Amino acid sequence: MHKLIENALYSLSDSFKRVDGIALENQKKVLDAFIKNRIALRHFAPTSGYGYDDVGRDTLNKLFADVFGTEDAIVSPHIASGTHALTIALFGLLRPNQTLLVATGKPYDTLNDVIFGENIGSLSDFCVNCVIVQLKDGLPDLAAIKAKISEVKPSVVALQRSRGYDMRPALSVRQIHEITEIAKQSGCTVMVDNCYGEFTEPIEPTFADVIVGSLIKNAGGGIAPTGGYICGRTNAIKQIEGRFTSPSIGREVGSYAGDYRLFYQGLFLAPHITAQSIKTALLFSQVFSELGYKTMPNPTDTVDDIICSINFNDEQKLIDFCKTVQSVSPVDSFASPEPWDMPGYNDKVIMAAGAFVQGSSIELSCDAPIRPPYTAYFQGGLTFEHGILALEACLRSLGIN
Repeated sequence: MHKLIENALYSLSDSFKRVDGIALENQKKVLDAFIKNRIALRHFAPTSGYGYDDVGRDTLNKLFADVFGTEDAIVSPHIASGTHALTIALFGLLRPNQTLLVATGKPYDTLNDVIFGENIGSLSDFCVNCVIVQLKDGLPDLAAIKAKISEVKPSVVALQRSRGYDMRPALSVRQIHEITEIAKQSGCTVMVDNCYGEFTEPIEPTFADVIVGSLIKNAGGGIAPTGGYICGRTNAIKQIEGRFTSPSIGREVGSYAGDYRLFYQGLFLAPHITAQSIKTALLFSQVFSELGYKTMPNPTDTVDDIICSINFNDEQKLIDFCKTVQSVSPVDSFASPEPWDMPGYNDKVIMAAGAFVQGSSIELSCDAPIRPPYTAYFQGGLTFEHGILALEACLRSLGIN
């Protein structure tokens, strides 16, 4: 093992203990929910047609609600991505001539057309106004949020927990709570994009009305093949389910001819897999910061998502880093990723994702928009050992032997 990695493992021992402690708390919470809901083999069976009385589907909803501490949930393989889940939630909660306030700066790239697109069925096309409160020094500006809520009187306040393609820390549950308290004083509905943040803390931000995420990130444990979740208060979920299928039937239909087992098993594994990813992110951050790169999180920080951001300040170095990550992937290691015009993004994007599940960000992967300061967003890792091997390869590619 490279000496830099050995030294980093020693330096991070206390941080790793903290991560393991959180994983244990979350594992108990998940196990208790499985026992409470009497999960059995019958819940894994596929269904067809309309899916009336689909016990696997309905019990999975209840299971997620219990794990996340909410009143109700929609969990489905028919949700194609985190962006799709957020879109369903926004269209369910908002009505024409109402205002959406995004309290955490510019939303993730793939939401831009969902909110502002022209003549494509966006929120803007349906006369929903959107106001963005910019971050202040990379953090939510509580005074500005409070002032803007008072001024524009939004119906929904949206928060993005993870950093997206910004060099800023992810939001902690405490920070989300502070914003939620401000919003609720004015009677706003609060929706949290919880992607990448699940199981990084012992609790989820369920004081919000709705939390939303993808199953090919933390909550799917690395084995859910697709899907997303929307958890929250019963009245909010009732509004949203009409847009998930149709207002006339809500969640009464929706079969799945595949096997539900992977969704249940993925949730059970999620606390452990998330901890593996966090340790990998901390290790990359520690080593690359020692090499003089600007990284986030700082190695001594608490971690509120699974991502390590590394500023390369050089386009080719960024591309080479992503190619190296791809080269140590278990799937498609021979492929060479190139920047391309990926649907939903404003810049060319390069993605290294040699994953068992296509695009799975809880598996060891890396992506980046091709724009200054040429920051790589590295995440995932089903095993910490894989993360160590990937880091060794990255050091070799930099000529550090």
